Amino acid sequence: MADTVFEGNIRYTIRYDGLGEDTASGEMEVQKGIMNPFGTVHAGAMIWFADVMATRLVLGEASASAGMKGFPLAVDLNARLFTNLREGVITGRARYVKKGRRLSVVRTEVIRPDGKVMVEVTTSHMPSE
Repeated sequence: MADTVFEGNIRYTIRYDGLGEDTASGEMEVQKGIMNPFGTVHAGAMIWFADVMATRLVLGEASASAGMKGFPLAVDLNARLFTNLREGVITGRARYVKKGRRLSVVRTEVIRPDGKVMVEVTTSHMPSE
């Protein structure tokens, strides 16, 4: 059996008007680079997008940079997949479950344009040293 090569690109927009003290939101267009072989959004792309929204929330107003101290490393991730989509723009909405100095817990929903939740992801983050 020959190897199969898959290639993709992920592009998203974080809405800074949607970045509050306790929430963060963003959008990602459904595009070829995030599709699975069945023509729907790859589960990994949904989970990745949710993790980015959660990380953005914990970062707050700080800008991420390579090797920065305090970057909110994800130390635990739990995902529940409910539905999928073939086209459109999906929205990620992250909110705190627990906001702490050493450990923050965030619940993020990735939502279809019709309002249905595609995936719900809960992540725990600790600041890097």
